[in-house]
Amino acid sequence: MSSDTEHSMGYIENRPFDEIEIGDFAELERTLTPQDIDAFAVVSGDVNPAHVDAEFAQDDIFHKVIAHGMWGGALISNVLGTQLPGPGTIYLDQSLKFLKPVGIGDTVTVRVTVVEKQLEKKHLTLDCQCTNGDGKPVITGKAVVIAPDRKIRRPRIIMPDLLLHRRGAAYDRLLAQAQALPPLPTAIVHPCDAKSLEAALETRDLGLIQPLLVGPEDRIRATARENDLDIGDLPVFDTEHSHASADKAVELVRDGKARAIMKGALHTDEIMSAVVAKSGGLRTERRMSHVYVMDVPTYPKPLIITDAAINITPDLQTKADMVQNAIDLARATGIEAPKVAILSAVETITPRLQSTVDAAALCKMADRGQITGGVLDGPLAFDNAISMRAAEIKGINSPVAGQADILVAPDLEAGNMISKQLMYLAGAEAAGIVLGAQVPIMLTSRADDSRTRIASAAIAVLFCNSVPT
Repeated sequence: MSSDTEHSMGYIENRPFDEIEIGDFAELERTLTPQDIDAFAVVSGDVNPAHVDAEFAQDDIFHKVIAHGMWGGALISNVLGTQLPGPGTIYLDQSLKFLKPVGIGDTVTVRVTVVEKQLEKKHLTLDCQCTNGDGKPVITGKAVVIAPDRKIRRPRIIMPDLLLHRRGAAYDRLLAQAQALPPLPTAIVHPCDAKSLEAALETRDLGLIQPLLVGPEDRIRATARENDLDIGDLPVFDTEHSHASADKAVELVRDGKARAIMKGALHTDEIMSAVVAKSGGLRTERRMSHVYVMDVPTYPKPLIITDAAINITPDLQTKADMVQNAIDLARATGIEAPKVAILSAVETITPRLQSTVDAAALCKMADRGQITGGVLDGPLAFDNAISMRAAEIKGINSPVAGQADILVAPDLEAGNMISKQLMYLAGAEAAGIVLGAQVPIMLTSRADDSRTRIASAAIAVLFCNSVPT
């Protein structure tokens, strides 16, 4: 049904000076949320801990996080600029007195009332009051504005959505969990560049690993000197070249001296060749696979994706191992019963599309106890896996659809593209490790930043402490 109210909601309209009388008023109501505080802090740059640090605020004068005072001032400006007088208003002066704090969950009513008109200059003086839910004033003041002299009615501008995301928040939780555990003896393979040594030292200083440096000793120590890195009395296992470094790292694992491997300045295929060697490698009965733990700004929880780096065209048994590796990692990070979405292009089983048949078989394998610890569903298209709205539109009734913890790609190309698109188009951060060997392998890249390397180490620590030694 159409109405004047519905029509006016699409427009913003002012009240010119000649239409305004003393005593006229306008108001709005707003309930303070944590997102309001975060948004105001981001825009203003005001990160006073009284507003953004709950631990600090608990011991501060009000014993809780409170709104920035000018958040209320901005609401007054909102009423003046959009309602009374509205579009065309020019601010001249504003006085404010802050009487009480506004806390999260408080509902504030903002009211501006015309108390004086100056005909010659078309000035208005307005009394401004913000009151809380019990009617007590929290802000009072006066505003002086130049009112518009003509009627203005414009389409209401639809503002862009504001996405608030604390970069690294998901990884901070993993880091805190890992730091409560003993540091992990880790073979750093061929750390002959600054990035590799820095990663080893930083993760050591955070209490995550005990680095065992494996590579040409002269080159390692020269790199340390040139980059002012103190490797102190860290053990160095001298090798001739990168291939030998990979072999030595595997040997340290087999001898029980290392419980994890971190890639340094060598190619991934060099280290993986040593790991997968049939004689002297680190194979287990399970197929190895790469697992990303991604912090995606537009998704409400960490998202695990497999496989984007190891298995090119996995068969059914390989996919079963990929799923189990991902479930084991998810459980190690604290997800008790991870929801696993087996991805395909469609959500129906189609014999001509092998990925849908594999998805159905994997779900049945889980039913029969061949895959344990998670809740599986598939085939699911990507949108159905991560969007409740998409799943509802398609009529999919599933404990996984729209809320997946783990996405299992049908092949490496799809997994790699999904991961890279989330990184470069959605601003996701990705920390990953290889599982299925006797120990986790951190395949860090020269392009990885410090937070990614730390998160990868934290994930490895959590995983190692979740399985029997």
